[in-house]
Amino acid sequence: MHYTIRLPAALLLLVSALFAAPRAEIIEQVLVKVNGEIFTKTDLEARQVSALRSLGQQIDPAKKPSDAELRKMLADVTPQLIVSIVDEMLMIQRGKELGYTLSDEQFKTIVENIKKENKIESEEAFQAALKQENMTMVELRRSLERQTLLSQVTRNEIAAKLTVTEEETRRYYEAHVKEFTTPPAVTLREVLIAVPDKAAPEVDAAAREKTEAIRARALAGEGFEKLAAEVSEAPSRANGGLIGPLSLDDLAPQVRQVIEPLKDGEVTSVLRTSSGYQLLKREASTTREIAPFEKVRDLVSERVYDEKQGAESRKYLDRLRSQALIEWKNPDLKKAYDAGLEKVNTEPAVPLAQ
Repeated sequence: MHYTIRLPAALLLLVSALFAAPRAEIIEQVLVKVNGEIFTKTDLEARQVSALRSLGQQIDPAKKPSDAELRKMLADVTPQLIVSIVDEMLMIQRGKELGYTLSDEQFKTIVENIKKENKIESEEAFQAALKQENMTMVELRRSLERQTLLSQVTRNEIAAKLTVTEEETRRYYEAHVKEFTTPPAVTLREVLIAVPDKAAPEVDAAAREKTEAIRARALAGEGFEKLAAEVSEAPSRANGGLIGPLSLDDLAPQVRQVIEPLKDGEVTSVLRTSSGYQLLKREASTTREIAPFEKVRDLVSERVYDEKQGAESRKYLDRLRSQALIEWKNPDLKKAYDAGLEKVNTEPAVPLAQ
């Protein structure tokens, strides 16, 4: 359980600017009530910033996003974010109805695990880490309690009621046998004699002649790895020309046409590429293999279970939503919620985290 998520500094400043407001406007604005529980503008902004932090990890810090790009990022994440917020509120409310709690002992254990995972050796260092994340111990407990309730509801209300039969497992395996198939693969070695763009005919001819001579040396028994290390002008030279292993299914058709007929140890004729003249040696290969059902039974069973849990999670949340009193105080947010819900319902069902 790791809480340190860093946002590139430039992006963080933009986020702060986006949500900045005059001090006089710091009055809680209720956006939605879910069974009487309020969710405010401040709450939403905190969740939006968190979502943008996650996106920020995927952004090159050297490429400073513009204010318009940041707003687009925000518009993209907000609809499904609002759906997840409402669903989370409903799940936590259900957990409280069922009497689930986070005990003092559980909280203490989780905190100790956080310290251990983050190599925090003293209470002072832990408090400093919380301060750096702008979080108090009370806020940490509240966050962990929410996670615990979500996990308990998912585990006891959904996961515990699921079973996977042998028949279902075999049926999935037969329908998805390609997922348990290892494609044929080859390991190659190459020698490249580079030819500059728009090279004079005599330069091109000399490069071809040099490559033909190298091939003759290889066919005469000279080690291809040694030749590659000595004369190749490709980056693979550092590894004795080694390339791969490569899936035959992923090779370009023209390359596969040349490689597939070869036996291990054989060398191609001289090939012309965009970079120059090339020789390829088929170093080693593997055949297409289908993993037997008995070997992958547990993996297949997990996939069937995940599919069933995803479908049941969707039904469970649909039921909670249908029984809930959701009062929207902001029409724009309601539109975003409807758009997010439509998208969620058209995507493959995803299991809730346990």
